[in-house]
Amino acid sequence: MTTATAQTSETPAPARDVYDVLQERGLVYQCSDEAGLRQALAAGRVTFYCGFDPTGDSLHIGHLVGIMAMAHLQRAGHEPVALVGGGTTMIGDPTDKTAARRIMPREEIDANARQFKRQLSRFLEVSEGHGFMVDNADWLLELNYISFLRDYGRYFSVNEMLRLETYRTRLETGLTFLEFNYVLLQAYDFLELYRRYGCILQIGGSDQWSNVLAGAHLIERATGARAFALTFPLLMDSSGTKMGKTQVGGQVWLDAQKTSPYEFYQHWINVDDATVARDLAIFTFLPMAEIEALTRAGGAALRDAKHRLAVEVTSLVHGVEAAAAADRAARALFGGPGAGGEAEGLPTATLDRARLEAGIPAADLLVEVGLAESKKRARQLIEGGGAYLNDERLEARTVGVADLRDGALLLRQGKKRYLRVLPG
Repeated sequence: MTTATAQTSETPAPARDVYDVLQERGLVYQCSDEAGLRQALAAGRVTFYCGFDPTGDSLHIGHLVGIMAMAHLQRAGHEPVALVGGGTTMIGDPTDKTAARRIMPREEIDANARQFKRQLSRFLEVSEGHGFMVDNADWLLELNYISFLRDYGRYFSVNEMLRLETYRTRLETGLTFLEFNYVLLQAYDFLELYRRYGCILQIGGSDQWSNVLAGAHLIERATGARAFALTFPLLMDSSGTKMGKTQVGGQVWLDAQKTSPYEFYQHWINVDDATVARDLAIFTFLPMAEIEALTRAGGAALRDAKHRLAVEVTSLVHGVEAAAAADRAARALFGGPGAGGEAEGLPTATLDRARLEAGIPAADLLVEVGLAESKKRARQLIEGGGAYLNDERLEARTVGVADLRDGALLLRQGKKRYLRVLPG
């Protein structure tokens, strides 16, 4: 697919109002030196970075906030460094955690890091002359501990570190010395990127403020150079839950194998009315005037705005064709213009045809295709009227080939979660 920041061979001159663009779109929460950063961005090409620790095997929509901020900066002519934290993941960021992360094996971290790099390359141009993709394992795993403490530990005050909200909160439940080192390592990342690429700006989520600021201070103390910290807000839904959680209790992943394009599309169609304008500003490149026009009326008119949001973000993440297929499938299921049997865009599972020919209990079917995590949960769905087969409430019965419609079973959990089951 075309990347979100497709560049010509000739790098455009940096835009002088990119800070205003970020601010207008709700992508600025805190800045260590707004006047200084504005001046630097206006004066020439700035190299900046954002880090992503590969604690899972896919990015999710919470990460997409930072990716969009990076994309706006790159579109304005500045140079991104997308950092995958293969090294820092071995420590574990204690920020916003009530307990230590599990210790992940190196092989799992490396596999996750490779996946992150593939996903990030869809949104950012990281070819020569346009940006960089790096893994902090390349330098962190080679550090000599004694030399590191001697050279950089003197720039950090334990008293100051203990006052950081990241550590202060965890002191009540237990903070390991392993995690206590995290802020030093992230700060060192910024210093290393400054030395390698001239990077003078780090961006991150608002919960990372202490870590980001520590890096800027380390550069200033160790080299005398000027560096900047900028954070974007952590987005919450109307219930106060951190953005990225689905209505069925999991992340909204950017990997199509974990969250299908149809499910991804449905997430955006079903966002709260109060967040539509915000989400259009942050997760699309639509002009702000167009966003204001789409969301001005409110009420029922927001359906069109949500549809535009779903199409735009799904196109950005999964491509135009996948977004169109998801849109057709949604119209087919929920009516409206274009309705009429376009089910190809739905999430699909395969079931052994012999199982259908023999007959499969409804609860077993829900478990085998992934609509229920256990037979107990499947029975609860069926008994509570939350499971449907071919748009009819599914009873506790045997499902067989006679239930196929147009060669497939159409299952539904609740109001919105559909699955097309094909015999294989």
